[in-house]
Amino acid sequence: MTTRRRTVAAVLISAALLGAAGGYGIVAWAGARTHSTGPSAVQIVGADDAATGDRVVFRNTASGDGYGLVASVPLDDPDGERSVTDRACDRVYATDLAQMCLTIDRGIVTTFTGTLRDAHDAVQASWPLPGIPSRTRISADSRLVAMTAFVTGESYGTVAFSTQTTISSTDGTDYGNLEGFELLVDGARVTAADRNIWGVTFAADDRTFYATAASAGRTWLVRGDLAARTLTAVRESAECPSLSPDAAHIAYKKVTDSTAGSFWSIAILDLATGVETILPEPGNVDDQVEWLDNSTVLYGMPRADVVGDSDVWSLPIDGTGPPALFIPHAWSPSVVRT
Repeated sequence: MTTRRRTVAAVLISAALLGAAGGYGIVAWAGARTHSTGPSAVQIVGADDAATGDRVVFRNTASGDGYGLVASVPLDDPDGERSVTDRACDRVYATDLAQMCLTIDRGIVTTFTGTLRDAHDAVQASWPLPGIPSRTRISADSRLVAMTAFVTGESYGTVAFSTQTTISSTDGTDYGNLEGFELLVDGARVTAADRNIWGVTFAADDRTFYATAASAGRTWLVRGDLAARTLTAVRESAECPSLSPDAAHIAYKKVTDSTAGSFWSIAILDLATGVETILPEPGNVDDQVEWLDNSTVLYGMPRADVVGDSDVWSLPIDGTGPPALFIPHAWSPSVVRT
């Protein structure tokens, strides 16, 4: 499928398709993906000697003793040495003041946990999860945390799956399962038992957030209101949103080919104009993207040749360049600025 998508990439930029796309801006890039096989140099540090300064925090997928542990590289030198802590996470997200770690705790009985730590590595709160960890986000001021886990199923590619998404605040307020919020699509309330909510991203006011809602085979980008406990559909066919730092754009994954299961591309929505742009990533992106800055997104892609390994890639949102390898052997990136 990837080869075919590269073949048709040049065709997608034609004026005819741009006009037929319902107002979408579709940009294509036919260049080859540049790939590096070598990991960054790895430096193991203890939890009491955590990295500081502007950095990218991620899950290390380089083979060896540091596999699956939380790691970081300097923001201005992502190819440089990485620091690897002694903490294992299956999904991680960090700000300068907090870090969320979702884990699968394998034992006689497998359990799942979300743990919030402060900048000094002290545990602030912990929540049991109903199943396999999927997404987590922290608001920019580190006051709100969101967690998504699968209740049944193993991925968003499954025909039937169920998720649970909750939002809590660091002062102890629990907003509960977002399925309890009122879901409004075109002004009508959706009460179907199959509705699912996942993939939260926070605005700066500690009240507004965006997420994915789904029901009856349809998905929507929804705007959430914590105070009103409402979810209002903004646009159809959008999953796992991520709001840009300047709040001007939302990135999300969008099904662009369903002939052999879901094939997701990265889409960028301009909130002022409503124009949607499909980015020229030839692969199937099953990730909630992160913003490197207001013009570049980061996302994880699994390696086809090594099970359990992945890389973080960058991509400009204006479609002017191909995907670029940002951090090899990495997953679940978050940009931390001090």
